[in-house]
Amino acid sequence: MAKRLIPSLNRILIEKIVAPSKTSTGILLPETSSKLNSGKVVAVGPGIRDKEGKLIPVAVKEGDTVLLPEYGGTQVKLGDKDYHLYRDDDILGTLHD
Repeated sequence: MAKRLIPSLNRILIEKIVAPSKTSTGILLPETSSKLNSGKVVAVGPGIRDKEGKLIPVAVKEGDTVLLPEYGGTQVKLGDKDYHLYRDDDILGTLHD
């Protein structure tokens, strides 16, 4: 049975994007090549409430590609996949083509 995690409050479930270590022709790429610490949003929580009780929704949506801080997040393993949980205010921005 596949598990699905719905984050609570203002948390976001991210699947990190791992840069390939080989090109399509089989050339090995060095680990020092420039790479962004980015990920794809898999699930978002409903948001958090302010002092007046108004819901402040999460700033990103499922499917967004986001820029992540170098450190932080909580690693979560679901089935054979690794994910990370971040708070909404930890996300540095969204990436667009």
